[in-house]
Parts: sequence; structure tokens; C-alpha cells
Amino acid sequence: MDYIKIKEAAQAYEADMTAFLRNIVKFPGESCDEEAHINCIAEEMKKLGYDKVEIDPMGNVLGYMGTGEKLIAFDSHIDTVGIGNIDNWSFDPYEGFESDTEIGGRGTSDQLGGIVSSVYGAKIMKDLGLLPEEYTVVVVGTVQEEDCDGLCWQYIINEDKLRPEFVVSTEPTDGGIYRGQRGRMEIRVEVKGVSCHGSAPERGDNAIYKMADILQDIRSLNENDAADETEVKGLVKMLDEKYNPQWKEARFLGRGTVTASEIFFTSPSRCAVADSCAVSLDRRMTAGETWESCLEEIRQLPNVKKYGEDVTVSMYEYARPSYKGLVYPIECYFPTWVIPEDHKVTKALETAYKNLYGESRIGPDETIEMRKARPLTDKWTFSTNGVSIMGRNGIPCIGFGPGAEAQAHAPNEKTWKQDLVTCAAVYAAIPESYLKTE
Repeated sequence: MDYIKIKEAAQAYEADMTAFLRNIVKFPGESCDEEAHINCIAEEMKKLGYDKVEIDPMGNVLGYMGTGEKLIAFDSHIDTVGIGNIDNWSFDPYEGFESDTEIGGRGTSDQLGGIVSSVYGAKIMKDLGLLPEEYTVVVVGTVQEEDCDGLCWQYIINEDKLRPEFVVSTEPTDGGIYRGQRGRMEIRVEVKGVSCHGSAPERGDNAIYKMADILQDIRSLNENDAADETEVKGLVKMLDEKYNPQWKEARFLGRGTVTASEIFFTSPSRCAVADSCAVSLDRRMTAGETWESCLEEIRQLPNVKKYGEDVTVSMYEYARPSYKGLVYPIECYFPTWVIPEDHKVTKALETAYKNLYGESRIGPDETIEMRKARPLTDKWTFSTNGVSIMGRNGIPCIGFGPGAEAQAHAPNEKTWKQDLVTCAAVYAAIPESYLKTE
């Protein structure tokens, strides 16, 4: 490959990519309301000469370059979160802004920049003859990730019957290559009680008090150590080979956590004892943890066992219609995934990057010190569609995308033109790099 030509081609498209990103951003596109984003992306793909552009029944857009039987996919979720308190923004989140180096607006880092770079990365492959004849590259703009990460790829794999050889996630990586993330799940704990008049609470069975006991155990699960004498051993135990055969990857990804995120109750009135109480738990999982093990861990807490059949521990389900009206129910379980550091896909992306940009992360001046202090190959803090691609379905997944994790969901969100160019160049080099990697 002529890496200089690849970089020149990517740089030549900077203005086009900037205009494309600003054109998407001007439309609100929260989960289940992404149609304007999807149509904008489909139009750009057609304009750039994609061999085929489809919008599936869920509403995902798929653009194909090449005609080979084997598939390499680039994934970008194109929904965004809301804007929150508009008073926290110094500019209009949909009008956005543009300077010589930056592009501002809701979704610029998380993660509309990713679809922009991948759409143009595939165009560069075609321009420079970098598409291996046995492969087709499919650039996918996916919906509903902010609501339910991975749901879109469950549909794509199971219903569209698309199973790539590997997938590049274009979520923001601060100039790095990311090979995994902690998983997560949404747990509900419910406790029954018996109501009575608040003037004589001893006649009832207060569900809020019972939940208070259980919450102390949940807090201990998150904060305790794992010493032999500790009754409720903390989640830190999964970093120890004594408790976890996958402790090495757990240390790479980071320990699991659990926290109470919501609380609910029922009571006949403010003058009565509560007859039920429920909490939502945000559970982050590291390597070696499964949805079964996480639910059982809660069920075995001392105060959960103490209240016996009055306690129910379950997982939430997501069943919200897409903007096309399609409902595709799924459990709120988003598995941990990590691709080995010596995997062919990992090596292929590292080789493509290093031949283009060297041994360390690059980026704009305001980010470069932080980026260079981190290893080139690392992991995400947050969750991505990789939970389905690799976590549920075993398809190798690797991450490299424009923008910054810290910009995700924040007011005054922005990305950098340099990142769009860098990522488009690296994406263009990946298929040939993969073919040449042993």
C-alpha cells in the first residue's frame, strides 16, 4: 500500500467530511427518532458511488462497497442522547459550530463522526483500489444504541443475515485502538411488604426498611475487599485468579461495579406503611462475569436470603419500537467482550495505524498530552455495540474512532477535523492490512 497516497486522499476529503457531519448534526436524532439521520447518510453513500445502499426494516442503513463474498463491517450508531439543560450549552446543539480545527454539535463525538469517517474511508478504498476482490466492505449506521446497545446488531445478524468476518467499531477512542470493554446489565430488585396505617407501623411490614437492608449489602458488594473473613466479598475479587480464571483480562478491562440507580415504592398514602419497594441496579461486568452469575450474586446476599420469597431479582427487558415501528424485544444484558491482543484483527488495525501515523496516539493540541500518556491499544470505559457483535455472537470486534469519550453526552460536545481525517485513512488501509497479517 502507498500510505502517503492514503493520507493525502483522506486529507483531500476533510471539507467534504466536515460538511457531511454538520449536515447530519442539524437534525435531532435521539433513539427511535433517527430517520432524518439515516436518510442523510443514505443520500451521501449514493452520492459517493456505493455499490448498494439499503435501509433495513429496523431502520439501520447499510452501504456496500465491493462485490466479494466475504464481509468486513464498520459500525457507527447514529442516534444521539438528548441535549439536557440547554442553559449548559454555549451554542445551539443542532446548529453547531465550526472553526478551523473543530466541529461542535450534539453527536459530533458520540458518534456521528464515526459514520462520516467510515463512509469516506470506504470511498478512499474504492478510489485507490484498496478493496480486495474477495471482500465486500459494509458501512453500517445503526439505530437505538443509546437506548439499548447491541440491539441493532442482534437484528442485523439474526434477521438481515449479515455476519461479517470482523467489525470495526467507530465509537470515539481518543486516537487509540480499543480491544474491549466491560459489560453491563440492568437488574431490578423487588421487595414485598404489608401496608397499615402509619400511626401504628408495627401492624405492617415496611418494604422500604427491608430494601434499606438489602441496599447496604449491595453497597458492600461494590465497596468491600475479598478477604477470607469478609462475609460479602467485593466485586474486586474478580481481579484475583483465586476467584476468576479470566483474571488477566479482568485486570485489563477493570473491575466490575454495582450501584443503585433508581428507587420505586407503592403505598396507600403518605400516612401508610409502604407495601412494596423496588430498585434498579446498574451492574458493570468484567471478564469472567455472566448475567447468571450477577443475578445469583444478588440472590445470595445475606439480607436478600433473609427476606426469602418476599424478594425477586430479575433483569429488565427492552421492547421499544424503532422509528419504523418495529419492536425487537431483548433482555437488558450487554456482555463483556475483549479481543486478544495477538488476534489477527488487532494486529491488522495496529499495522494499518502504525504505517500511517507511527507508534503512539496523535491528535489536536488540546488532547495530545492526555492521548500520548495512554497506550496506543487500550479499552473503552463505556459500552458499545460490541456487546452484541462479539459479546453475544462471537464476531471479532475492534475499536478505532474519531472524537473523545469525555465528550459523550456532555454539553458543548465537539470533535476534531484531524480525527475525521486520521480515521478515514486508517479505515481505508484496514482490508489490505488484514489480508497481509499472519
